Amino acid sequence: MEMRLKDKVALITGGASGFGKETARLFKEHGATVFISDINSERGKTVAKELDIDFFEHDVTDSKRWEEVINEIEAKAGSLNILVNNAGIGFISDVESTTEEDWELVHKVDLDSVFLGCKYALPLMRKSGNGSIINISSISGIVAGHNFAAYNSAKAGVRHLSKSVALHCARTTDLVRCNSIHPVFAKTEMMQAFFENASEELLGKLEKQIPIRKFAESIDVANGILFLASDESKMITGTELVIDGGLSAQ
Repeated sequence: MEMRLKDKVALITGGASGFGKETARLFKEHGATVFISDINSERGKTVAKELDIDFFEHDVTDSKRWEEVINEIEAKAGSLNILVNNAGIGFISDVESTTEEDWELVHKVDLDSVFLGCKYALPLMRKSGNGSIINISSISGIVAGHNFAAYNSAKAGVRHLSKSVALHCARTTDLVRCNSIHPVFAKTEMMQAFFENASEELLGKLEKQIPIRKFAESIDVANGILFLASDESKMITGTELVIDGGLSAQ
């Protein structure tokens, strides 16, 4: 098998489940040295042992912890070429029903953590060269829903922040690219409770909104992340990769 990430070092936040776990597995298969981080220490250690990679317990809203994680990666691996800002939470609520506390939490986890990741990883990525930042947004960052007020806002912020970071990197000629990924509804651990509790009728309606009539799987998103992490995408920066089965084309 072609090793598309040979000699590259990667950090994947939220790596204990879902897109993060699948991406870690794929990166390892393609030759990368992989570090995952997650606030769920127990699950993170299990995944790290399963994949034979390193794990950091990591609250991605904590700037001090970001500095520590980046420093530990530099000490262990000497470089950092790929950052996947994947950690996030889902939240369903309309603007009137959303409390200020919920609004702040969603933005802290889903948007502020991406800012912190880019800010604190960039110095090491600049020194390492040939880098790629991949920020996981959502189709909800492009297409709004009446009951996703905070989530829509945070994920749309990730999309535009990624463009700003890309332009900053290009301007400072530090050989680091930045793009965002926008998946449609996917069967991940984060969405497990929703899929288990939703009626067949509701799931059918959601599926019909997707032109190709199926939900995304973690591997669909991981394959997109792999492409943006590899040198195959060396001319792609400041854009979004939409993995939505045609939903936003309607």
